[in-house]
Amino acid sequence: MTAEGIEADQTIEPDSTAVRVALWRAVHVLDDPPPHVFDDRVGLRLAAPEDGWRHRPDMDPRATAPMRAGIVSRARFLEDLLAEQAERGVDQYVVLGAGLDTFAQRRPELAARFTVFEVDQPGPQAWKRQRLAELGFDIPPWLRLVPVDFEVDAWWQRLIEAGFDPARPALVASAGVSMYLTRAANIATLQQLSALAPGSTAATTFLLPLELVDTDEQVLRRFAEQGARRSGTPFRSFFRPEEMVRLAEDAGFATARHISAAELTERYFADRSDGLRPAESEQILIATT
Repeated sequence: MTAEGIEADQTIEPDSTAVRVALWRAVHVLDDPPPHVFDDRVGLRLAAPEDGWRHRPDMDPRATAPMRAGIVSRARFLEDLLAEQAERGVDQYVVLGAGLDTFAQRRPELAARFTVFEVDQPGPQAWKRQRLAELGFDIPPWLRLVPVDFEVDAWWQRLIEAGFDPARPALVASAGVSMYLTRAANIATLQQLSALAPGSTAATTFLLPLELVDTDEQVLRRFAEQGARRSGTPFRSFFRPEEMVRLAEDAGFATARHISAAELTERYFADRSDGLRPAESEQILIATT
């Protein structure tokens, strides 16, 4: 679809989950003491929530701390990984299910070393394009907004049409998406990504089965799952770490490993005195071709 086609699409506000992620990133900067693991206030400007949003139950700084810490630590991890990939000469970055991702606006000096492809549903992406314009953010030539109706379009083909070169290495990231897909759809995505050029990396988050997290976190998980169900986007898939690694290897990746919440804690939260720690529920798979 052309840029003109995107503009012609009816704009549809992003779903509540995408907005919540953006607001939690902002809460981390506004309410958590420094040092901040991740500094994103652009997402708050994009979302432009209603007055009093910080008093919503799902924004309670204390009650939602583990989930908020998980959101900011996965974002920090991915951008650290991006910086490493840039040093290796990788110059293509794909964000599947981009939502209100603000990497291109916050870190243009790093983003400009890549061609950045943001893949998302046409309506919410048109909304985001409009909001970026309203806030004075240009769409630079290295940023490609790729509208994909995942129910009818082949996202891989849309990506290539947008200028993605499958013969060159890339980093492909998918954060907060796998739980909404069926097991079969997750496997199909891994199989597609395993066909990336040698030297490529795929990073995807996944949720542990509920019985693998502690009792306190189970309460938060049930709260999140109930909210997703009410929004019409129920959680569908959960994986044990060893299972996710095996699925990636079976799909054809040369190597696969998982990054635990404990590893993220050690990287980004070890010296904090406020007890902020990421939830155990979400883990990260790193697979290379």
